[in-house]
Amino acid sequence: MLNDDICKKRDELNQSIAENKDYSIIYRLSVELDELIAEFYRKGSKSQEKDLYLVKK
Repeated sequence: MLNDDICKKRDELNQSIAENKDYSIIYRLSVELDELIAEFYRKGSKSQEKDLYLVKK
């Protein structure tokens, strides 16, 4: 699930920061996490629009 992917990526990012890994790795993980979060909100937004459409009928 997308929620699980976000949690795993966040943990991976946090671990990389804690281990003081190279900035390029931390940056890549941060961008990947941002993309997952954006996808999560896009899907949530579409779901809300669908629900709103059903309520208006």
